[in-house]
Amino acid sequence: MPHGRRLAAFLSWGALLALILAVSACKGGGEQSPTPETTGTAPAATASPSALPTRTGETLSVPDIVRLLRPSVVRVQTEGATLDILGRPVPTGGVGTGVVIDQEGHIVTNNHVVRMDSRLASRVVVTLSDDRTVTAEIVGTDAPTDLAVLKIDATNLTPAKLGDVSQLQVGEDVVAIGYALDLPGGPTVTRGVVSAKGRIIQEASYSISDAIQTDASINPGNSGGPLVNDRGEVVGIDTAIVTQAQNIGFAISIDLAKPLVQEIIEKGFVSRGFLGISVVDVTASLAASFDLPVDEGIGVASVDSGSPADQAGLRVGDIVVRIGDQTIANSGDLVQALTKYRAGDKVTAVFYRDSQQQETEVTLTARPR
Repeated sequence: MPHGRRLAAFLSWGALLALILAVSACKGGGEQSPTPETTGTAPAATASPSALPTRTGETLSVPDIVRLLRPSVVRVQTEGATLDILGRPVPTGGVGTGVVIDQEGHIVTNNHVVRMDSRLASRVVVTLSDDRTVTAEIVGTDAPTDLAVLKIDATNLTPAKLGDVSQLQVGEDVVAIGYALDLPGGPTVTRGVVSAKGRIIQEASYSISDAIQTDASINPGNSGGPLVNDRGEVVGIDTAIVTQAQNIGFAISIDLAKPLVQEIIEKGFVSRGFLGISVVDVTASLAASFDLPVDEGIGVASVDSGSPADQAGLRVGDIVVRIGDQTIANSGDLVQALTKYRAGDKVTAVFYRDSQQQETEVTLTARPR
């Protein structure tokens, strides 16, 4: 059977479930965990001793980190409604965490914190460290990276200092701060290390590349809270946990979040290009099992009718390995490419169909809203 049809058959079976780990967004308030998600890994770069990053700044004790960050960490309570099986509205709510990032009142949290199923919460209330309670505006969200920005009208705010993940080392101490299980008495503090960098978090609505894995305990309610290095700098936004494992949690890299948060503040959304495909990451084990021509890339699982991908001739079973000048090793790379290239851009997609490398020009459109 040709490679592409083998991959297409594989995708149609749903056999991928046997190859992935399930993780859950760390949504709060003691609610049940949402639908399981999937996670993969990106190859970790090995640095030579001379290439190891150097660190500057004073190392702080955990109590000092907590004292420094506590004024910047807020409780995010959401209220909304869902429909029961008879179509009747049922009040619902949840609790997550947020991080103050400027004096203007902008707060970073997770997209899934401010959503009730597919709808935005009808009301968001933020509780500051001094117990002030303020109604927050949802400035905008970015589902593909699970980020959201809130804004409050308040004075005497203490923005957190944002770090540099490129300087973060595997094995370095980190602290997670957040409203785990919405326990009374303020946020919970847990300590661990950076277990890995460059992880990929995948779920139906998002694919986050370059995520930070940590063994600092992350629980429901921690979503949107900071992962902090030993100099008191925010290096990640806590977002997910592996439900079948112990002490495997993930945070969105602050390096990934910074430009997206700025765009949300400026425009209310991230204006990335739209291709119109659903994908699965190709791995070395998958390539060996199905005799694929490459051991990394994204396999096309479905193509939206009339989408840019459809019009460019992409098919189920194709393996995309490049978009424009962006190498596509996994679905996180695809999200990055579609953030770099916007609606109206014409880009060359390089892909494999069976064992043949091919190219096609794609004119991207705006992502449906």
